[in-house]
Amino acid sequence: MPELPEVETIKRVLEPQLRGCMIQSVKVPRPEVIAHPDAADFCAALAGQKIRGMDRRGKFLQIIMESGDTVILHLRMTGCLLAAPKDHPAEKHTHVVFCLDNDVEVRFSDTRRFGRLWLQHAGEADTFSGRELLGPEPFDEGMTAEYLQSALGKSRRTIKACLLDQKKIAGIGNIYSDEILFSAKIRPDREACSLKKKEWERLAETIPASLSFFIEKNRITPAAYLKSKGQDYRNTPFLKVYGHEGEPCPTCGTPLRKNVIGGRSSVFCPKCQK
Repeated sequence: MPELPEVETIKRVLEPQLRGCMIQSVKVPRPEVIAHPDAADFCAALAGQKIRGMDRRGKFLQIIMESGDTVILHLRMTGCLLAAPKDHPAEKHTHVVFCLDNDVEVRFSDTRRFGRLWLQHAGEADTFSGRELLGPEPFDEGMTAEYLQSALGKSRRTIKACLLDQKKIAGIGNIYSDEILFSAKIRPDREACSLKKKEWERLAETIPASLSFFIEKNRITPAAYLKSKGQDYRNTPFLKVYGHEGEPCPTCGTPLRKNVIGGRSSVFCPKCQK
């Protein structure tokens, strides 16, 4: 599933291409991916609207119209968003197409069809996407050791599970929780309530630093992003522990171990992460 660094990369690649363009029409071959309102109203409301820009909230993408209307998109497991020339071959599982006035199409494809789109009208409360339930962004000024200890420090859940709780911190998923905890030298199966003040301080420093590092490593040109079909920009070579079970720890050489924590796999170093 794309996590915050991947969603931020998509926004940075597509936003300059979409800004200022007008949506001439919207095609929805798979109406079930439109979660609010129904597909017909979704298409009718967006036709003729001009795009002001894009934004990101947690793992959600937002395409913002000059009218104040907002298309909210969650990629879920296999979703992908591409901006392609009209004559560029479409992906097999393309479910929504925004036809722009510059002969570019914004295409949402999704092999497993878990991804969803919502249209929030200007002034309408978002009671449908779940976006309003999100906790603060990892880059917010309030993402401090004090906030983390207050929000998570009384929980008997593992610190790994706490980092995955989108109501506490928006955007962190399975991959980057492992990377963050490795950098902070904290075992993922530790109960959150067992963390000490210095560990909360390390975590508060590591969360934005780690995510910023991976966003930078994801950097890609629009042409390369389109050529890769929105798939090959991920920073796999820079992951230190995730996906490296049994390999030597990059810090101490101890074989990395994998545990299943709350139904999610987690890789860590048993020596470096106490």
